[in-house]
Amino acid sequence: MSDQRRSMILDPSRPTAHAEPGRRTVRLGPISWVLHRREFVVVGILVVVVIGVGAFSLTQGEYRIPLDKLLAAFTGDGSESVLRIVLDWRLPRVVVAIVGGIALGLSGAIFQSITRNPLGSPDIIGFNSGAFTGALVVTLVIGGNYAATVAGALVGGLATALVVYLLAWSRGVQGFRLIVIGIAISAVLNAFNDYLQLRADLNAAIVAASWGMGSLADLGWSDVVPVTIAVAVLVPLLALLARRLGLLELGDDIAKSLGIPVERTRLLLLVIGVALTATVTAVAGPIVFVALAAPQLARRLTKSAGITLLPSAAMGAALLLVSDVIAQRIIAPAALPVGAVTVTLGGVYLIALLIVQAGKR
Repeated sequence: MSDQRRSMILDPSRPTAHAEPGRRTVRLGPISWVLHRREFVVVGILVVVVIGVGAFSLTQGEYRIPLDKLLAAFTGDGSESVLRIVLDWRLPRVVVAIVGGIALGLSGAIFQSITRNPLGSPDIIGFNSGAFTGALVVTLVIGGNYAATVAGALVGGLATALVVYLLAWSRGVQGFRLIVIGIAISAVLNAFNDYLQLRADLNAAIVAASWGMGSLADLGWSDVVPVTIAVAVLVPLLALLARRLGLLELGDDIAKSLGIPVERTRLLLLVIGVALTATVTAVAGPIVFVALAAPQLARRLTKSAGITLLPSAAMGAALLLVSDVIAQRIIAPAALPVGAVTVTLGGVYLIALLIVQAGKR
């Protein structure tokens, strides 16, 4: 951790000689955060990418829509067929990709900060698998509606987090121990998920297997609602804990010396991160590697000393949206599940990350 980052985190409101040019503190009620000009530039570029890729996605498909007709659809001047295609069929998918990417990016930032490890993400630790298990139990065993599936995913993710947390506890929770135990729990849950699908009715098993790859196909506005509500509720809570999250990156001893209730804060952040991941899983299935890659890519672009939340969220939205467009167009007119694209890109990223980490030793 650099001296500059340490001084800004310990007292972000105090201008010091160590403060970098272009860095300032912004306060909004009880929430305060330090902003850097480079972070704004990176986030701005990512927002432009998201808007451009989102517009491109809305024009593509079996029925291609010119840009002028796309703009007319948003002003309400388009034909009824164009309005239906854009607003009812394609726009919900784009919105879920953006909002879901934000949720996954933030979730990855939380867990990588808690564990102080670039491999600390909900898909590696197993919380994605736990959320998927909860959704499968409701869908294939109990039988429930859409709301019950969302609730099952949330309960499954939180239950997995609780088990991992308790097993990782040894006079506190250490990041590496959390990751190793999470990987083991994830393997057990994946085997159980396969068992549930093998025992299920054939049609239900096919649907569950397709959903288990992570897919944004055939989503409607009813799918947008739970993800949007989760992000709208959880992001302000995360913002209130952002300073504590930064202090945890410095280590438990420093955080405790500054009056931070370490384990309670870690548990609250754990719940927020799992809830963000579980909501996306309930809607689109387990989408892997976005939460792993987004915070690290954002960190490298911003050249930040630690994980930053806003760039991680913007990078998550861009990654998931771009991956979904690739999934739709790479073998058009057929389409791949977006999870097949993210796992491929994530595998390449993970290999590169391991090579870089090995080179530092």
